[in-house]
Amino acid sequence: MAEYHAQNKAKLISETRRRFEAEYVTDKPDKYDPRDVERLQQDDNWVESYLLWRHSIVDETLKMLDESFQWRKEMCVNDLTESSIPRWLLEIGGIYLHGYDKEGNKLFWIRVKYHVKDQKTMLDKKKLIAFWLERYAKRENGKPVTVMFDLSETGINSIDMDFVRFIINCFKVYYPKYLSKMVIFDMPWIMNAAFKIVKSWLGPEAVSLLKFTSKNEVQDYVSVEYLPPHMGGTDPFKYSYPPLVDDDFQTPLCENGPIASEDEASSKEDIESDGKETLETVSSEEQITLLKKINLTEHTSKAEETEKVDSKMKAFKKPLSVFKGPLLHISPAEELYFGSTESGEKKTLIVLTNVTKNIVAFKVRTTAPEKYRVKPSNSSCDPGASVDIVVSPHGGLTVSAQDRFLIMAAEMEQSSGTGPAELTQFWKEVPRNKVMEHRLRCHIVESSKPTTLTLKDNAFNMSEKTSEDLYLQFAHSRCERDFSTP
Repeated sequence: MAEYHAQNKAKLISETRRRFEAEYVTDKPDKYDPRDVERLQQDDNWVESYLLWRHSIVDETLKMLDESFQWRKEMCVNDLTESSIPRWLLEIGGIYLHGYDKEGNKLFWIRVKYHVKDQKTMLDKKKLIAFWLERYAKRENGKPVTVMFDLSETGINSIDMDFVRFIINCFKVYYPKYLSKMVIFDMPWIMNAAFKIVKSWLGPEAVSLLKFTSKNEVQDYVSVEYLPPHMGGTDPFKYSYPPLVDDDFQTPLCENGPIASEDEASSKEDIESDGKETLETVSSEEQITLLKKINLTEHTSKAEETEKVDSKMKAFKKPLSVFKGPLLHISPAEELYFGSTESGEKKTLIVLTNVTKNIVAFKVRTTAPEKYRVKPSNSSCDPGASVDIVVSPHGGLTVSAQDRFLIMAAEMEQSSGTGPAELTQFWKEVPRNKVMEHRLRCHIVESSKPTTLTLKDNAFNMSEKTSEDLYLQFAHSRCERDFSTP
């Protein structure tokens, strides 16, 4: 089933590329930005996003690509930068990205009260929308956003249906597959008729994505930590510019070095509780290992046992997918997998491999710095070498799908030192355009009784299987389940 799906997808992508080149590009090569045409030939995910939005009907997909590419050239989307937008528009804080919904989708805020209908500034406002969406799309590559239409304190002068229609077209035509939902907050009764028109613009496929909410309902979609006080939330965030509002990444707990280096910063009580948690939360793989060694009667110290569990956990969590960046190969490619509280798998691993001929400095940041220990979070990697980064929730805090990690990397000169002081100075001086960035999402693997039973039932027949074999078997079974028909 999965193999057929992959083959059919590849066939549709190939046909779309071939026909777009033959039927649309050949006769009028100046109609589109050549960078978009080139990307279409290279980026499978981009082609697939248009196909999915058009239900894999190639003729409809081609029309959509034509309209989208013409718009991208007209708006100079590939060349939009911060300097392309009037400063006053960035300062007012009417449109920005900040926070996540309960499904882990980025929130795209549109504070309607700051918008005044004015044809003279309309193009600049549209460019601001395009700037944010393009910036996000290049970073997340397919991860949808939730649009937060905040209509609180909105007056009649802020109602601009042309602007609303443009925003909807962005998701219907220009950025397909990027809309998770559109949360309409505190809509005045005077706009009821207007939003009936909006529903007709969205079409039957997308109208279900509209969520009309008040202070009571909005928390069904966004937790209080990412809602401002006027929505009943606790988020202390206040928009300001400059700098440009980014992804809220901050330095995590316990930077640099092994656990021993944390003794001065962590209390003895914390360390002892961490040790207990490690011993008590043994993975399914550890259970199998214990069954294999059922006749083991020797007693080991807590420190030795912790070390063994950590090493086995590391093998079990060996990432299988790889993002191939210009400086580092990063594994996993997109998501960090953490076990649920029930499964007991609390730690996960990021593997960085230096693919350059120079030392590469790296640092790890997160949107939830109070939640995670990251070791090391600010270090360097020699040419051709790999570095394992251990990520673990701090204390009893819970991993959330809303949490994100950012890997930043930059090449260092051979003469540069790699000590803490040298790295600090390096990051102060390195140009922004020399820094490679890659983002990772968090994913919680919920334990399931059938899977647990299967592992236990077959434990005595697995004496020759390694932890990696088990991980591959687990991943394969998940993949089959994901692609099976309901």
